[in-house]
Amino acid sequence: MELGLKGRKAIVCASSRGLGRGCAEALAAEGVSVVVNGRTQDSAERTAEEIRRATGGTVTAVGADVSTREGQAALLAACPDPDILVNNNAGPPRKDFRQLDRQAMIEGVIQNMVTPIELVQAVLDGMVERRFGRIVNITSSSVLMPIAGLDLSSGARAGLTAFLAGICRQVAASNVTINNMLPGKMDTDRLRSGMRWAAEQAGISEEAEAERQRKAVPAGRFGTPEEFGKLCAFLCSDHAGYITGQNFLLDGGLKPTAF
Repeated sequence: MELGLKGRKAIVCASSRGLGRGCAEALAAEGVSVVVNGRTQDSAERTAEEIRRATGGTVTAVGADVSTREGQAALLAACPDPDILVNNNAGPPRKDFRQLDRQAMIEGVIQNMVTPIELVQAVLDGMVERRFGRIVNITSSSVLMPIAGLDLSSGARAGLTAFLAGICRQVAASNVTINNMLPGKMDTDRLRSGMRWAAEQAGISEEAEAERQRKAVPAGRFGTPEEFGKLCAFLCSDHAGYITGQNFLLDGGLKPTAF
């Protein structure tokens, strides 16, 4: 399917690896000029070069912490008028809620709620003026289904979802959409670190914990950044202009609900 994305410009936050990288690569393959982002310039450059080789696309590397004003400014300097914004950021480490102090909670909310809102504020009016915009927020399945130790991440991402639910309706008539992708058990560093934490809590090996989690997924496997990225590319396409304010759960059927 031709997605109608050739010549578009995108910022993909936290895209040097994992799900962000999957989104950046899928967009580059569709002819989008992509800004990829990692914490360091070296990590961003490595990813950018690998995506260029794989897709032949135009990829710009920006090493910056997207949670900081300076990091956001660097991304926007590289792409001042993006057609597409993919919000992504690392979540706070797993921790029992009793161990969270005020500073940890503030930092978690900045990472997973305030930062994406600030970037939406920076790009939304330009998208409205150009009458095309696609904003995709990578949140988590934990917004819908609690995951032990991720209470802070879940709460901040749920806050982001609620915050943008009304805003997306204000700009829909300008062909600007805002949607959320909720990854379940995707084969990423984040999943593996969670497995190590869970294995330690249960007193079992990491391999045994991985097998236990895999068997719990009806699909019988973990998801991949590549398939995650392809859905992101579709949500950014010309064909997805009538889809906004939605939460797309990618969990292999793990959440057992009909609605």
